[in-house]
Amino acid sequence: MGGTLREWIFTTDHKKVGILYLIGSIAAFGVAGLMAMLMRIELSAPGPTLTDNPTTYNVWLYFHGAAMILGFQIPALTGFLANYLIPLQIGAKDVAFPRLNALSVWLFYVGLVLALLTFVMPDPPDVMWTGYPPYSEITVGNTAFYSFTVLLLGFASILGGVNFLTTITFMRAPGMGWNKMNIFVWATFTAFILQLIFVPVLGTAVTMIMFDKYLGTNFFNPTNGGDVLIYQNLFWFYSHPAVYVILLPFIGITFDIIATFARNAIFNYKVVVYGGMGGIVLLAGEVWVHHLYVTGMPDWIRVGQMVTTLLISIPVGLIFISLIGTLYRGSIVYTTPMLYALGVVFLMLIGGLTGIPLALTALTVHASETYFVVGHFHYVMAVAGTFSIFGGIYYLYPKMTGRMYNEFIGKIGFWITFVGVNTVFMPMMISGIDTGMPRRYWDYSQISGMEGYQQLMSIGAAFIFVGFLITLINWVQGLFKGEKVGRNPWGSKSLEWTHCDSPPGHGNFDPIPSLPEEWSPYAYGRNK
Repeated sequence: MGGTLREWIFTTDHKKVGILYLIGSIAAFGVAGLMAMLMRIELSAPGPTLTDNPTTYNVWLYFHGAAMILGFQIPALTGFLANYLIPLQIGAKDVAFPRLNALSVWLFYVGLVLALLTFVMPDPPDVMWTGYPPYSEITVGNTAFYSFTVLLLGFASILGGVNFLTTITFMRAPGMGWNKMNIFVWATFTAFILQLIFVPVLGTAVTMIMFDKYLGTNFFNPTNGGDVLIYQNLFWFYSHPAVYVILLPFIGITFDIIATFARNAIFNYKVVVYGGMGGIVLLAGEVWVHHLYVTGMPDWIRVGQMVTTLLISIPVGLIFISLIGTLYRGSIVYTTPMLYALGVVFLMLIGGLTGIPLALTALTVHASETYFVVGHFHYVMAVAGTFSIFGGIYYLYPKMTGRMYNEFIGKIGFWITFVGVNTVFMPMMISGIDTGMPRRYWDYSQISGMEGYQQLMSIGAAFIFVGFLITLINWVQGLFKGEKVGRNPWGSKSLEWTHCDSPPGHGNFDPIPSLPEEWSPYAYGRNK
């Protein structure tokens, strides 16, 4: 993937656009991770450690959450992986709207630059990552800046959604029916459906906050007929489906990695696609209300909250069963991307099982504002999603560069990171139940029994930091010293490995493949 700086800036090639998304999202991950390290150092001892100003801690927390989700995970999954993989997996020369694709990535970069201005502006946003009123309206922080950044990144994601839904629908290679697509293609297709439906809701919510604070409207002001719960409903009506905008693509790439290195076809392919992913699309909009368990709404509503929250576990469970089934009796090769994929399975298991008690009214009213929820969230989405992204980068590394990373260093980085995340988030959940440690507190002097937990979590964060550095060094070193590889070093049956070079040339395929009726991207064990 060579080329001059000018070619990269003005490119419309989906592969280069994908790599630009990758560079930006990894940069966002690094800065958001730095914010996490600052928070963990601050929490390593009771009382002030790095700062005696809770507003400073709030800025770290705001940037960590917003950058990890809006700057790293969603762009890495629906930007990098979708851009690089989907045209190659469906046999297309590019995306449907290449210039629109290029516009979306540069809007993403503008959003990143705006977010980084948080650290130099005199009145940085002080709104956590959720922007809840009334605090976001009475704080001296620049709430308009927060709202505009969210709107910009949201608009970029809408452009991507329109582009890829069109590409997948109309640009598949001859012979590639809907039931022959890679699971990752299906996962991204369904994720973009959710994006197009729910991103405008978030845009509406942050715009209303901006109007309240700066134009004098009263959407969320109870003294003039408003209600802060309007914002919470709107915010979570987007933000819980956003969990599945992240979950679906990261499960999709995990399926492709596991199928490749287990040398197995997808277990219950149609159940995964129509029952699992289709079920999530149908139910995602109903699950938002469980985020309002303890907001003062009438008690009887909690029954509905519990039912809808438990209901979503059915399609997610179908997907998880298929992941395990795809491993069954496989000829497993434990490469670095496979280790990350298996790590996703483990983390999803812990996260999913700890999510069940949070759906039950009698338990969640006690745990909802504690560290237990934060630990659960990181297991089920934040860390599992990050592992899938890292696994996807390792999986596509020889395709993108034509070279191989160092396998030994890759595995070392995985195990250090794996130990680190469990050292952070398992004690986090335990401390939430044991001591009732509240979320978002910058000081826990008044809570007995927390110091040991916090110190252990801070040690785990250091492991994660070291693991990421090792991983980043491995990627950079491989660009210059990695062993050159052929078209298909993994022995995959999927189009991106069997029908185009590593790295692919301009236009990907010459000619576009015409697929026989019996073709499958998961035809392992068959001579096809």
